[in-house]
Amino acid sequence: MRQGAWKWVARVAVVLVILYATLFGTVALAMMQPPARFGRIMRHMPGMLVWMLLPAPTMWQWARQGDLKEGDAAPDFTLHTQDRSSQVTLSSYRGDRPVVLVFGSYT
Repeated sequence: MRQGAWKWVARVAVVLVILYATLFGTVALAMMQPPARFGRIMRHMPGMLVWMLLPAPTMWQWARQGDLKEGDAAPDFTLHTQDRSSQVTLSSYRGDRPVVLVFGSYT
C-alpha cells in the first residue's frame, strides 16, 4: 500500500475514534442526568448506535450506582399512594416500624 493511502487510513481511524469517544461521553453524561432529562436527551440519540456499539448496560450500571453502602439509611422521598388520594414520606416511618420497598410489576 502506498504511503498516501496509509495516511488516509490513519486519518479515518482517528476521526472514527474521536466520534466514538464523543458518543460515549455524551451518552455517559446523559445517563447521569435525572430520568426526565435523560429521556429528553436520548430521544435524539440513534438507538442502534447507543445500544449496539457502546457498552450501554455497563455504562448505565456505572452511572446509576449511587454512593449508598450496605447499612446506610435510605434517602428520604415522598410518593403518592396507589389511589393518589394522599402522599407517603419514608422518613415518617423512621424508628417506628420496618419498611419494605418493592419496585416492579407483578401483573
